[in-house]
Amino acid sequence: MKKENEKYCSECGEIINAKAEICPKCGVRQAPVYNSFNRPISDNRWITCLLLCWFLGVFGVHRFYTGHTASGIIQLLTLGGCGIWMLIDFIVIAVGNFKDADGNPIRNE
Repeated sequence: MKKENEKYCSECGEIINAKAEICPKCGVRQAPVYNSFNRPISDNRWITCLLLCWFLGVFGVHRFYTGHTASGIIQLLTLGGCGIWMLIDFIVIAVGNFKDADGNPIRNE
């Protein structure tokens, strides 16, 4: 039975790790998962990012979580831009427009 961190190989159907780029059984490269806009979906979870922003947003923890290290440090030093930047980020995450450091949208499951 497939678990949350597993997926089926696109070629042989074997259960493999969800982050595997190549199936260990048949050796076929796996295609990334795309959203409706034909963009790869981020591995970061939407609800986790939203909660991190709500509870620890003034420290920029949600920015570190999504790979935005430089802006995370700036938010940490400015306490989330005195809370304004954190509030804007929270709204952007809530409506589903927040992207990770690679430009992929945060997964909303």
